[in-house]
Amino acid sequence: MNIYISGSMAYDRIMDFPGRFSDHILPDKIHILNVCFTVNGMREKFGGTAGNVAYSLSLLNERPVILATIGRDYANYFEWLKKNNISLEGIKIIDEEFTAGAYITTDKADNQITGFNPGAMKYQADFRLLKSNPEKSIVLIAPGNLQDMKDYAKECRSKGTPYICDPGQSLTQWDKDSLIEWIDGSMMLITNDYELEMIMNATDKSRKELLDLTKTIITTFGEKGSMVSTAGSNISVPAAKAGDVVDPTGAGDAFRAGLLKGIATGKGIETSAKMGAVAAVYAVEKYGTQEHRYTYEEFNERYRSNFGEV
Repeated sequence: MNIYISGSMAYDRIMDFPGRFSDHILPDKIHILNVCFTVNGMREKFGGTAGNVAYSLSLLNERPVILATIGRDYANYFEWLKKNNISLEGIKIIDEEFTAGAYITTDKADNQITGFNPGAMKYQADFRLLKSNPEKSIVLIAPGNLQDMKDYAKECRSKGTPYICDPGQSLTQWDKDSLIEWIDGSMMLITNDYELEMIMNATDKSRKELLDLTKTIITTFGEKGSMVSTAGSNISVPAAKAGDVVDPTGAGDAFRAGLLKGIATGKGIETSAKMGAVAAVYAVEKYGTQEHRYTYEEFNERYRSNFGEV
């Protein structure tokens, strides 16, 4: 099955401040805030929703196609993708922009200040994804360029290709009617519990009413697992057992990769969600969203140790 991942490509620039932000911010002067935090250094990691999901899928012996834009500083990211056997055909280079970048500074109390430059993500990838075998394809539409998110859903509906709505950080950009139209006709809506609440508020629809628009809703609860909801049932899926939890960032994207692997290989939705749970724990055990590694055989063994036979 062809797997397409629409979303973002980004560099995460991670910095650590060896103090507490609160010691340097004067509450009575917050209206004229002007602070400078000297950090210990900076680490650059590969990130972005599309890049993260595609990376974990490559570990699961899939070769997804990323649908995204990237800036003129693309060379290192392209080298990384090639190293992991990930196709570049759906990535559009925007020469006049830098790649989207998140600048994340964390203090000793784990408070974070983040600046995000959308850069190349302001432009559409504008890739006609379903050139052949639309019935043998699946599309994950993750946070990225908003117009791409809308257009890919329309294309999927017109060609009868199943697609998954994964709105995530894009939710504040949607108006009510556009969000309803986007979800309507999808095979699945996947969110965490907070995002689902935002969607229900934005659309004025209950979970039950949303299931009139999409076949399945998967709601993730972090270490508490996930819920698979259809018109006829709600199935609780426990989280897989993690070793040392180092960094939860990227767990959601890894979950989506495992879920897609299950769907693409004909597994039932509950089994696919369990595969997502196993993929997620590999991500939380490493610092960064594309730092974990495993073989498909190791993945299957970990699945069996958590849930029994696949």
